[in-house]
Parts: sequence; C-alpha cells; structure tokens
Amino acid sequence: MPLDDMTVPEEGSYNSVWPSIYPEILKLVSEHRSTIVFVNNRRLAERLALRLNELHWENGRGGEAATASNAASQATPREDRDEPVEIARAHHGSLAREQRLDVEELLKKGEIPCLVATSSLELGIDMGAVDLVIQVESPKSVARGLQRIGRAGHELGAVSKGRIFPKFRADLLEAAVVAKQMREGAIEETVIPRNPLDVLAQQIVAICADEEIEVGELHQLVRRAYPFAELSRVQLENVLDMLAGRYPSDEFAELRPRIVWDRTAGVVRGRQGARRLAVTNAGTIPDRGLFGVHLVDGGGRVGELDEEMVYEARAGQTFLLGASTWRIEEITRDRVLVSPAPGVPGAVPFWRGEGVGRPYELGEAVGAVTRAVLALSQAKALETLRQEHALDERAANNLLGFLREQEAATRAVPSDRTVVVERFRDEIGDWRLCILTPFGARVHAPWALALAARVRESLGLDANAIWSDDGIAIHLPDADAAPPSDLVLIDPEEIEDLVVNEVGDSALFGARFRENAARALLIPRRRPDQRTPLWQQRLKAQSLLQVARKYPAFPVILETYRECLQDVFDLPSLKRLLQGLRSRQLDLVDVETPSASPYSASLLFDYVATYMYEDDTPPAERRAQALSLDRELLRELLGQEELRDLLDADAVEEVESQLRGEPRNPDELHDLLRLRGDRAPGEYDEAFAAILVAERRALQLRVAGEERLIAAEDAGRYRDALGVMPPSGLPDVYLEGGEQPLRGLVLRYAKGRGPFTTAQANERFGIDVESVLHELEREELLVRGELRPGGVEREWCDPDVLRRLRRASLAALRKEVEPAEQASLGRFLPSWHGIDRRASLREALVPLQALALPVSLWESEVLPRRVPGYAPAQLDQLCASGEVVWVGAGLDRVAVYFREDAPVLGQVAGADRPEGELHDRLREALAGNALFWFDLLAETGLETEQALPALWDLVWAGEVTNDAWQPLRAGRRYGVPKPQRRPRRFSRRRANEITATQGRWSRTSCATVYARRGFRVATGRSTAS
Repeated sequence: MPLDDMTVPEEGSYNSVWPSIYPEILKLVSEHRSTIVFVNNRRLAERLALRLNELHWENGRGGEAATASNAASQATPREDRDEPVEIARAHHGSLAREQRLDVEELLKKGEIPCLVATSSLELGIDMGAVDLVIQVESPKSVARGLQRIGRAGHELGAVSKGRIFPKFRADLLEAAVVAKQMREGAIEETVIPRNPLDVLAQQIVAICADEEIEVGELHQLVRRAYPFAELSRVQLENVLDMLAGRYPSDEFAELRPRIVWDRTAGVVRGRQGARRLAVTNAGTIPDRGLFGVHLVDGGGRVGELDEEMVYEARAGQTFLLGASTWRIEEITRDRVLVSPAPGVPGAVPFWRGEGVGRPYELGEAVGAVTRAVLALSQAKALETLRQEHALDERAANNLLGFLREQEAATRAVPSDRTVVVERFRDEIGDWRLCILTPFGARVHAPWALALAARVRESLGLDANAIWSDDGIAIHLPDADAAPPSDLVLIDPEEIEDLVVNEVGDSALFGARFRENAARALLIPRRRPDQRTPLWQQRLKAQSLLQVARKYPAFPVILETYRECLQDVFDLPSLKRLLQGLRSRQLDLVDVETPSASPYSASLLFDYVATYMYEDDTPPAERRAQALSLDRELLRELLGQEELRDLLDADAVEEVESQLRGEPRNPDELHDLLRLRGDRAPGEYDEAFAAILVAERRALQLRVAGEERLIAAEDAGRYRDALGVMPPSGLPDVYLEGGEQPLRGLVLRYAKGRGPFTTAQANERFGIDVESVLHELEREELLVRGELRPGGVEREWCDPDVLRRLRRASLAALRKEVEPAEQASLGRFLPSWHGIDRRASLREALVPLQALALPVSLWESEVLPRRVPGYAPAQLDQLCASGEVVWVGAGLDRVAVYFREDAPVLGQVAGADRPEGELHDRLREALAGNALFWFDLLAETGLETEQALPALWDLVWAGEVTNDAWQPLRAGRRYGVPKPQRRPRRFSRRRANEITATQGRWSRTSCATVYARRGFRVATGRSTAS
C-alpha cells in the first residue's frame, strides 16, 4: 500500500491514488527481470503501460531512480540515450493476434521487462520465466487470482510471487480476503451452463450441413456432451422447430428456416447454404460491432476499437493501442486505417461492457473476515491482517480504519451474518435506500429488480435501482418520507416470479437476447470479413424479440431467461439470503444517516455503466411514452395518401418484381411460400415445385377455383381461413391454424405486392375480405389511398412496401439529376457554351450570365470563341439598347446580365465597399438619374483626377455601372491623359478616342438586392430607386 491513508491522497495528485501507485509498480519492475501486471479492463492496461513508460523516461532524464531493468537495458542498447526506452507494453484481446505474439516474444527474450495484460494472458499461453506478477485491483475471484499469480515462478520447485495493489478501501477489503483464500486454496465452484439452447441450435446446423441425420441419433449425439446430458427430447424438437421454420417468418425476414426436418421419415438435413452459415458464424463470443484497426496501404491488422470511440474519432487523431501510438488516416465502414506515430501523445481508448462480478462464495468469505476482524482488538486485528492476509503495515491500517468508520456510521458492518439497510438524503435532497451486503452482484442484481417492482407496486414510485458487488442503491426522487426497511424483506417463495416478470422487460434481457439470437444463427453476419454495426444488431434483435414474444416456447426466449436466471443471476443464493432474513438467522440492521456511510459512498461511486445496455431495451416501453397522434389528421395534412402522381411507374414495377422474387432452388421457393403465401400456376418453377411436393414440404390445393402451391406448414391456415381441406398424413403441427388465419394470409398477400384493390384481393382468395382489409387499416398494418400510377380507384398497400416504392421513385428521380463525371462535364461544357459553333451574341451570353471574368478575357477569348465574326460593335449595341448590363465583380472583373434575368440571378460579390467623402459624393450624385461624365463632375464639383479613381472604386465594388462597354476597353482607366496640343474645336480625332469616361454612369440599386434578392440598373430611361 503506497499511502498511509487512502482517503487523503498525496498533495498535487488531484484526489487520486494513481500518482502513488505508478512509482511503486515501476520500482517493482526495476527490481525484477520479467514482470506481468494484470488489470481488469483493456483501458486500464493501455493507460498503465503508457504511464509506466512515461515515468521511466522522466526518471531517466532527471537522473533519478531510472534503472528500469538491468536485463532490459542490456537487451535494448541505444546509442542515443535521449530517446525514450519502452519498458512496458499492453496485452489484451483487442490487439490483433500477431501483435499479441510479438509482445509476448519481447518479454520472453528479455527485450522489455514488463507486460500489462488483462485476462488474455491468464490461460493457455506459455510465458516462460516470469519473476513477479502484479495485480492492480482485486482479481474479483480466488480462481482468477491463483491463475494470474501462478504465472510467476512457472517452473518445478519455484514459488509464485505476486503483489496486489487496491484502488480504493472497499477494493482493499476484497483483495485481502482473496489473498487469504488463495493461500488456503479455497477456489470457487466452477459452474457449467446447462442446456444452452443457442449453442445447441448452432451445433445442429453444423451437424446437418453435410449429411442428414436421424432425430433420435442426433439426440443421443448431443447428450454425450456434458452440458446437454439432461437435454429432453421435447427441448430438442423445440429447437428443431425453430430451425426448420415452424415459427412464421412473415413478421421478421431473418427468421427463415436453416434446416429441413422431414417429420415423416424422422430425419433432418441442412438447407442450401447451411455450411457457409455455420462456418461464417461459428463460436460463442458475442459480436459487439468492434472496428478493426489496420495499417494503411494494405498492412496487417493491429487490433480493434469500440464502435462508440470510433464514432467520436476523426482522421488525423492519435490513440494508444498496445502502448504504441497510431495516427488515424481514414475511417471506413468497418475498419480504421492507421499509420505508426511513435513519440506522439495519443488518447487512451475505451471499450464497453468489461465488468466482472464477485462470486457468492467470495462474498461470504468477505463477510466472515469483516465480522472476525471487528471482533478483535486493535492490535490483534492488525496482526491478523498482516499475518493471515499478507497485508503490509499501511494496508492493514487503511483496512481496519475503513471498517471502524463504517461501524461508527451505521452501528453495524455488513457481513456474512448482517445486512445493513441505510437511508439518507443525497446532495439534491432525494432519498436513497442502500442495502449493504458483501454477497456480490449476482445476488444483488435480481434482488434490485424485485425491489424496484415492490416499490412501484406498494409506494407507486418509479425507483431507479443500481447494484454492485457491495450492495444495492435505490434512488427515490419522488418520495416525501424515508422508505420503510421492510421493503427489502421479500418472500423467498415469491422472488423467482418477481424476477422473471421484471427481467423480461429489462435492458439486460434485450442485450442477452441479441447475443443469443446471433449464436443461434437467427441474426447471422452477412460477410465474415465485414463488421455488423452494433446499432444494426440491436435493431434486428428488437424486431425479432417483438415477434418471438408471441411464442412462449420460442427457444431463444427460453435460453435468454435461463442465461439471466442461472448464469448472470444467482437465484439459489438469493433465496437462501432472503430465507435467512425471514428466519432471523441473518440480522437486518436499519439505520438512517445524515449522509452516506463509507460503504454507501463506495457503492455509489464504484458502480460502472449503470445503463450499459440502455440501447437494448425493448422498444415497447419507449413507444408507450411517445405522444399519441391523430394519424388521420396527420395524413390529411401531409397528403400521404395521394401519391399517384409522385410514384414512378417503372419504380413500382421494379419493386413488385423484387417482392415476387426469383427462387433459384427448391429451398428458396419454399421460403417464398412461407413468406409471401400461395403461388398460382405460372408464378413458380414447376421443377422446384415437384421436388417440394415429393418431399411433402409443399402441397397443391385448389384455392379460388384454381390449383395453388402452398407450404405444407400452412395447411392448417388455409383450412381454417378458406375451407381448403389438406391431404391426410400431414404431421399434427402442420394442421395448427393459429389465431385469425385469414388475417395472416391477407397480410402476407399485401407484403408480396404493390398497391392492390379490394376486388383483386377478393379474387385472390375467392371470398370477400374487405372487412379484414378495413380492420388491418385501423390497426395501421395497411394504408389506403390513390397510390398506383394510372389507377382509377383507391388501393391498399403494406406500409413497408409503400416506403420502398417511395424510396425507389425518389431514387429514379435522383438518377436523372445525379452528378456527372469530370470527363463528361468537360465534354458537355464546350457544347453548352457554344464554343466553335455558330451562335449569335445573345445566345452566347445566356449561359455566361452572373459569371465574373477578367475584363481582358471577354473580347479576347470568351466571345470570339462563341460568336463567329465577333465585332465589338455588337456588344456596344446590346449595352446601348439597355438589353444587356454589366456589373463590377472585383478588381478588373465584370459580370454580364440580361436586364430581365438580373433579379433572378442575383448580384455577384464585388470588391469591399469603398468608404470616403469622394465616394459618398459620387453616390449622392448618381442616386437620381444616370449622368454623363461632365455632368457628373458638375454635380459633384470634383476634379477629374479626384473623381475618376473614386468612380472606378465604386465600379469594382458593384455599386456603379455604365450603359456602354467602351470604358472597360480604355487602356488608362484611372486618369485622363493631357493632350500635347489643343485639338481643333470640330476635330474628328476627339470622337475616335476610347476613354474611361464615356457613356452614362448610374447606380446599381443596392437596396433591392437584399429586399428582392435581385437588382436593377438605373439608366437614363429608368430612375434609380
């Protein structure tokens, strides 16, 4: 323990114990040849490795205790000692296998003295000679602690040596108990899952992939495996029902058959694609949608990052992975491309959902030690902690002080014989009810669910319950008085029913269902080399869960309950605990405190990711809180029903073709019959149908006066809905019609086609189904309106199909205006602008409007290339007539407009607005009418040398224009050259000279630029506004 008092960190440590822990770990690393530091999560592994390297580098540069490891220093010689020397590397499951192997070899060869690892180094890896193992934070179980510490001294006759560094005082208590239990070899019982049906489903598909197998033989084969030794024939057949497609897939497309079960012959075989499905989705580790990290330019795999972190990252950012820094070069759909960035600081990544819980046996031991230590005197207790629990002096004092403080606050300390119920108000005045026990999260989690339900029923309050290894905290924001302590005394006989009722609507259930459905191959990956985003997995799982809830025997639902109640929760231990409270074998201490006691403060601070699975919560609860809308009024306002003129006829035909499908084999035809209903002659492949009929997977029955092909599983539906009698010899399960069979057939009919009329539906089924259509419309399962292009009456349509039609129509419209390639644009532009083809000046100027170009280019390059035989007089004529105007757009740049188009096109940006007395006087003079140059001088009283530069400033700013192009042709725009001799009064030479003052000057009406998003040009014929 590096601190005398863990509640008072060192000065300058920002209330953290870490600045005291890092140097101690570094010191231990420097004293040993090879060290493994175990932590409980990947983020801490990265952070600790980074900080050890930084601290080693700082100590080395400062001349302090910087001899990290003699062996490491000798193994990694460096000519330049100013370069950082790595002494630690991170090792965890999010590193690529190649990266992990490289890191392991570095430690084995002595090139680095330390690895910071998670459970990735616990099992199945030979790490050679390791001198010391350091455990940061309690390992959370005795078995895990033994496995980790056992990595040191891994040779005959050697003694394993380890050190444990707790992070806070409650962690110190557990670590002390773990150390004692490890020395005594008191490991926890290994619990093997019983009858995991999701794994069974995956294995059945793999077994049937290559050859068929008899169901009885399959049952015997499965029961040879220990987890399935007690699997009943009923449970096996229930899983086979799910895989063979007994549950309807019309509500969830992914719920399609995976195998073929011939019930008459009693054999099962894989469908086409079963082998690929089993191989690409094999394994039990859940897919969390992690992004692969790869070297740029086709390099190898580095590791993986959490989806949420990647969404917050940007190209150019740096991060740590394996204690090395990487720079993000690009983020694609399923991977992050990086390049090495050695020596650059980087962010420490995070990964969600890594918590491990305390087993019940360890919780009992924690409680027993707590009770025993508090019964001793101060001196005897300290000696016991040092001798039996291997604590140093500081650790023993910290732990005993922690227990004494709790005893003073609540009069009793939670133990294996005492449960403390503490009530207090938090910092915002809300009541908190804390149930403090040492029995671990597997006991506390189901207890918290039951308590939340009890508070809701008895007090009418919504209680937010959280739990950790040290107890349960219930937040009661609406309670006026302190909650009674008898709330926690739940009848042991009722606890299981309460938990079962509550867990089905919890976020935990949604998360586990998603993982189980993926393992059971119900939500497979599309491609094994591409990630499936976690949000897509959640959406699919939520849709499947809504369908599966209708069937209580659905195997994945049963498996999720089993996993929650057996693997995640420890209900037997909870029942024993509640029975002990009821029989008073356990004491219940009720106390109200002014503030949180040390145990409660640790509980409130320590729980991690309370709403970790929030996005997996079933959506029904969220929808119930949404505002209720008048759908009829909304449709009227949005005009969604009258889409006849908006839907594209070709798009409708394309979508309908996709809905009809084109089966490529008998299995796909069978899927189509299950998903879309019966097929009439000409709507299916006769050869495929013959195979299905021969295998008794499809039937040919007479419906509405014609032969139809239906799936054998639907025989009961057609019998009950349409009175069609199936042939004899079918299994009983195929003769179950279900609830409202006609309604189901009409729904499938709607999902398999575009808009249809009532008459078409009646003709399809041979009976009047209009009442069913109206019922489905009221339930918002069908919509009605003028939908089909060219139709003459209102049609019905499935909402999902209508959405596809609208998307397809929109895509067709977008295709008409989709961007062209640069080469196509390059070929188009010369033609569009009329380059090198005969065109009048008016035609050439149309596409050039509002285009700001240098003055010199207009008559040297632009117009001559577009107008054969172009002459300046042509442009002068258009400007003089007022048909064309030009406007300045920056220094020596002008844009051209046809007068009637100018308000629509808008004025281009010009130079900055000039400010000065001369400019204001010119603006004032031109505010009325257009003026010739000499009239403008007379109006302003300015000299030519003053007025001309200011006038051109206003021109380039777009405020002033002229009704002639001649001023733009002038070689000297900012001054009037003085003639060398006075010309004669009636000389023709004066009229032929081009000057910068010719024509009439006028204001460009700036006020209307903003008011009307256009502008007008004032000329002598129109008054400027």
